[in-house]
Amino acid sequence: MPHTPLPPRNRSRAKAMRRVMTDAELKLWNALRAHRLMGLGFRRQFPVAGFIVDFACPERRLIVEVDGSQHADGAASRYDATRTETLRVNGWTVLRFWNDDVLRDIDNVCAHIVAVSGLAAEDAARWAGNTERNRNANRIEQELKP
Repeated sequence: MPHTPLPPRNRSRAKAMRRVMTDAELKLWNALRAHRLMGLGFRRQFPVAGFIVDFACPERRLIVEVDGSQHADGAASRYDATRTETLRVNGWTVLRFWNDDVLRDIDNVCAHIVAVSGLAAEDAARWAGNTERNRNANRIEQELKP
C-alpha cells in the first residue's frame, strides 16, 4: 500500500506511537490485526487527513479511536469533536470507545465495529464458517485433540 504523503515528523511520530500502546489499544489491536475481525483489514496509528488515528480500516473508511479519561474534559472533548467532524467530512466514519469499555467488554466493542462496518449477518456467517482459513484451523484443531 503506498504511503500517504505527510511530513516526515508526523510519519516518525506515528511509528513511535505504534511502539507504545495503552493496554486497551493493545487488547483491541489483538482483536483487529491480521484481518481477525470478520476479514476487516485494520492499520494502527494510521495517518488520515493530517491526524494520526488509533485504528483505521481504509477499505471501509472506518476509524476506531480508544480514549482514556483525559478525553472527557471540556477542551479535549471539543478537540475530539472537531477532529471527528474533519474526518467525517473527508469520508470516514469514526467510532470512539472508552479504554474501560475495551478492557471489560471487548466482544461488544468488536460486535459494534462489525455492525458499523456494514457487514451483513450472512457475510458474518460466511466468514465464520466457509473460509479456507477456518477449514485449516478446524483440521489442525482435530489433529491436536487427544
